[in-house]
Amino acid sequence: MAQSAKPRVVGFNHVALEVGDIEEALAFYGRLFAFELRGKSDTMAFIDLGDQFIALQKGRKQPADDGRHFGLVVDDKEAARRALKAAGVKLLPGRFLDFLDPWGNRVEIVGYDNIQFTKAPNVLRGMKLTRLAKNETAKKELAAKGMAVE
Repeated sequence: MAQSAKPRVVGFNHVALEVGDIEEALAFYGRLFAFELRGKSDTMAFIDLGDQFIALQKGRKQPADDGRHFGLVVDDKEAARRALKAAGVKLLPGRFLDFLDPWGNRVEIVGYDNIQFTKAPNVLRGMKLTRLAKNETAKKELAAKGMAVE
């Protein structure tokens, strides 16, 4: 069988967010989410997501993002909504759970149960999240692609 001359993309290793200050960014995101650091320096911090990570990088200079965003997957979307409200973070209008961080990075909160993205069982086990499951819509979408949840 002939191989393609182009590599196939298979996922994300990390997302990098530019922020004004690393300690302020860790404090802000720490008010919203439980997480562990993978590493940190004066100009970078790495929030561990099991087999992926978010890189916070000092040096944001551009204006706030409008449509450009990334979807951050959480184990409990409603708990995220409550944490955002408790922290006084203004939600953006629309049908999604979106907000801007203090540096203008647009974040969409997405529940793990409702997406096709699936952590491998060993990764969920290592993250102590084996209780997570997909809802019926996500299961059907995965099955239609030949990726049925066992």
